[in-house]
Amino acid sequence: MTRGKRIYVLDTNVLMHDPTSLFRFEEHDVFVPMTVLEELDAAKKGTSEVSRNARQVSRFINELIERGNGRGIAEGLDLQLPQGLRLDRGKQAGRLYFETRPIENGAEAARKRAVPDNLILASVLHLREQRPKTPVVLVTKDINLRIKASIYGVAAEDYENDRALDDFSLLYAGHAELPVDFWDRHPELRSWSERGHTYYEVKCRKDEQWHPHECLYLPGEDDVEMRVLAIDNRKATLQILDDYVNGSHSVWGIHARNREQNFALNLLMDPDVDFVSLLGTAGSGKTLLALAAGLAQTMDQQRYREIIMTRATVSVGEDIGFLPGTEEEKMTPWMGALTDNLEVLTNPQEGGSWGRAATNDLLASRIKIRSMNFMRGRTFQNRYVIIDEAQNLTPKQMKTLITRAGPGCKMICLGNVEQIDTPYLTETTSGLTYTVDRFKTWEHSGHITLRRGERSRLADRASEML
Repeated sequence: MTRGKRIYVLDTNVLMHDPTSLFRFEEHDVFVPMTVLEELDAAKKGTSEVSRNARQVSRFINELIERGNGRGIAEGLDLQLPQGLRLDRGKQAGRLYFETRPIENGAEAARKRAVPDNLILASVLHLREQRPKTPVVLVTKDINLRIKASIYGVAAEDYENDRALDDFSLLYAGHAELPVDFWDRHPELRSWSERGHTYYEVKCRKDEQWHPHECLYLPGEDDVEMRVLAIDNRKATLQILDDYVNGSHSVWGIHARNREQNFALNLLMDPDVDFVSLLGTAGSGKTLLALAAGLAQTMDQQRYREIIMTRATVSVGEDIGFLPGTEEEKMTPWMGALTDNLEVLTNPQEGGSWGRAATNDLLASRIKIRSMNFMRGRTFQNRYVIIDEAQNLTPKQMKTLITRAGPGCKMICLGNVEQIDTPYLTETTSGLTYTVDRFKTWEHSGHITLRRGERSRLADRASEML
């Protein structure tokens, strides 16, 4: 083997998490223990994401075997280390090896009780004995297995290839503060007014790495809030934002309570922005703003036919079991956020209880609650789609949902990465983080991180201190 080459042993949870992980190790080799293949076989039945991924891994391996690289199996050659299957992804592709020999006495200590984790660890130790000059690294998302591996002196790592960022603090916020001397830095700017909006064209400096629809603000006495409409040849077109905090501007009776909420409402109300992601702590107004903007554009402006709302059904505590009824009735317990925000938006001061009930019925007829389990194959045309609790989705699930968008559809993703309940998902591997990072350079998407909670002083204090 070439100098610096390593052998990565993949745990079952890595392959179930990302079936393409077989091809993610560049020129290094990949080793799959027999226990992993058996666990994949046991998990292949079902309609869950994990089962689909297990079946996809089997397909990948079968394709590799059927190619010319798989001739070794037909000829009865040993594929454990001498032969292997070439992972044809790039010029410096490594090889895929399987465990084909029975484990000898050297690693018997790790085989007690035949626990799958212990069997995988025993395979790693056996492989290390066979190839003492080649570094062997166990890749697993199971913290306890990494602890066991450390006890035995085996190098173990988490699978991090699907991480959108090395550090969550580096995630694009969607807004930035301008320096006090911003106007002095751009003396040769061009300005004009059109359809009630003021625009500026400025030449971007080296330190001004803006993205489309990024919101910029200049604090102080000359308080200005702008949005980057377009960037072309180092020239940026900036637009003065509508003020939803004060004055006559409101969205379905809702005013923005802080700067970030004002940024969010401007993006939500812009028909040219097809995808909006809102990240924020509990009580920062994500669902309320998205719902208010959706109702204003569906009921008043007739821009969309209806609002579709869905969310990841991941329990915080113990599962309450099966729920009776239709798809919408089964989703109702998960949609407390929708009903709570509708109470605010129906304005209970006007019309009394009868008027309130009529308004709720009218709004309910234009808001459809859908389960994510039945999204594959659908196409949403002229719909306003809200994906709530998106931090609990994997990148693949996010792709499945966002690719449902048809002509005239607007997608809104809401989430708080501090409240991830899905196993093996972290702040840096969440589908919401992944999507924000990938969409930040697209001219029809916008993102805002809401910093302040506006629910109540108790909620703000709890979010900060607990």
